[in-house]
Parts: sequence; C-alpha cells; structure tokens
Amino acid sequence: MNEIIYKSLKEKKYFFIAEISANHNGSFIQAKNLIKIAKKYNADAVKFQTYTPDTITLQSNNKDFRIESGLWRGNTLWNLYKKTQTPFEWHKKLFDYAKKLKITCFSTPFDETAVDLLETLDCPFYKVASFEINHIPLIKKIAKTKKLIIMSTGMANLNEIDLAYKTARNNGAKEIILLYCVSNYPSKVSDFNLNNIRILKDRYKCKVGFSDHSTDNKVVAAAIAAGAVVIEKHIALERQKKSFDGAFSLKGKKISDYLKIIKETSLMMGKEYFFRNKSENNSKKYRRSIYAISDIKKGEKFSKKNIKVVRPGFGLEPVYFDKLLTRNSPYLIKYSDPLRKKIIKKLKL
Repeated sequence: MNEIIYKSLKEKKYFFIAEISANHNGSFIQAKNLIKIAKKYNADAVKFQTYTPDTITLQSNNKDFRIESGLWRGNTLWNLYKKTQTPFEWHKKLFDYAKKLKITCFSTPFDETAVDLLETLDCPFYKVASFEINHIPLIKKIAKTKKLIIMSTGMANLNEIDLAYKTARNNGAKEIILLYCVSNYPSKVSDFNLNNIRILKDRYKCKVGFSDHSTDNKVVAAAIAAGAVVIEKHIALERQKKSFDGAFSLKGKKISDYLKIIKETSLMMGKEYFFRNKSENNSKKYRRSIYAISDIKKGEKFSKKNIKVVRPGFGLEPVYFDKLLTRNSPYLIKYSDPLRKKIIKKLKL
C-alpha cells in the first residue's frame, strides 16, 4: 500500500480526499485558497483534474457535443472544459504550494500528456475518473508508472471494471483502490446501492472507497459502514456562490462536519474481529447468577426451593444450575449469598 495512504488507514482507518476539480473557477488564487481550506479542515489530500479542452473533446457545435440537461446544460463539451480546466502551467506552483502546507497533492489525468506532466511533478499516485474507466490506453499509461491507482467506477458494470482492473494489473499497477461512485450530479439517496462496496471488496480483494456526489451526509456514514475506507468529496470556499460543482460540494466549515461523521462512523465500525469494549465490563454485575433463596445447610441437597438464577451477577453462572440440582452443598450457604466459583472445584462440576 502507498505509504501516505497506509499511514492514514493505520492511524485512523480512513483517508479523505478533498476534490478541487473546477471549483477554482479559473482563478489561480482561488485554487490556492482551496488547498488552504483543505489543509485547515484536516483533509488527507487535495486532488485536481489535469486536462485541456483539446485533450478531452473536440471543438464542435454538433449536437453530440452539446450538453442539454443537468447542471452544465447550455454548454458544449469544449466550452465547459475550457472554463473548468486547471491549466497545465498552474500545476507545478499548486503542487509546490501544497507541499509547503504539508498536504498531499495529486491529480486525475485525462490523457497521456497529462500523465507525462504529472510525472515531472512526482505525483504520488493517480486517480482514474469514472468517465475514463473505458479509456484503456490511458489506464495502461498510468499503470506503467507503477504507482498506486485510485479508480472510480461510476456507470461501469462488472465486466468493464474487470477489464480496467486487469489492464492496470497487467501493465504494472501493483496497488489499486476502487471507489464506488454514482455519476449523477448531485446524486439522490435513491441512486445508491451501497452493497456494491462489499461486492467490489469481495470480487477484487482490494481496498474500496467511495466518491460522494450526494448532498446527504448519511450516505457517507452508510458507505463507511459498508466498508469504504477512502472517501472523496468535492470542496468549495465558505461563501463561494459561483462554482461549477457547487451543488454537490462541501463549503468551508461543512468539510469539518463531514469529516466528523467519517471519523465517528469509522470509530464505531471498530475492529475486524469480534470485540467488546472494556467499558461494558461494569455492566456484567447486573447479569444473572445463582443465589441462595434460603439458608442451605452443609450436605443439604440443592433444589429449586433453595437456589435460584437471579440478578446480580456476582455468583456462579447460570449454566451450572441444572448440574447443582443433582449435588449436595459442601458448606453452609446463607440466604441471599451467591454460590461462589470455588464450588465448581469442590463438587467437580
């Protein structure tokens, strides 16, 4: 496992990625400010998206290239990506700024030239976007870096995920984390099938996470309960009104609220083996155990008239009750006294 992610999972059981995407609105200063708030609210990493409009689509007004519904309707693909790109020339400065703030920075490359750029910046690991999971040449290119790949699976069926996963493995990727994702913006609660997290975990025997485009924090809590350990969520500035991804982004202090839910749910999920906290031990005294309900003389036979299973739990465990009914008391036991554990050895129960 990548050292950065492994350390986080070992220490706190989750790794939180603050996705900046297009919320910089074409402003380099705003991009830096987004890194700053990610650090302020204790994100484990910030992520950008690396493309130009020309590397992701064609400049065309053909109806195939027009967006006619959803958050970005009215744009052509080329115009949308022109507005939302993180220019290549910003990347080094942004990576350097993140390093200065001591927060991990990485990106989603959308073509081979983006991988080449990110390699010069020593990008620690890579994300494959849901919309690129069928871009097999790109997955091959990323895999050849031999770095960890975080692969989002929105829209993909199992055959498509199989092919992408196998391609990455066969071309050098030793570590892959799959993210369950619903590629609706924003996603409704009814869109999710969080059992997919367990299914992905069982099928691919790898770490599985969750890329969250919902507006309901209960969804991320349920995702963690289902087994997600890497969480990705878009962020925006506190009072940011204009943003391409604002409808499903966490703004300012909301990042802290979201992380609190992640932290608390992760803690509640606990260990990978059956475990009881020591805090419960004090309550054991209110369990049932065997007590005398009358004075019992030495040599007197135990019966339902002189012993009973009652609360509290300071006496012999109830499992011995039926066995005692065939035996005689080895010593005097007074009314309301517990039958002590030493009687087990005395009577060879």
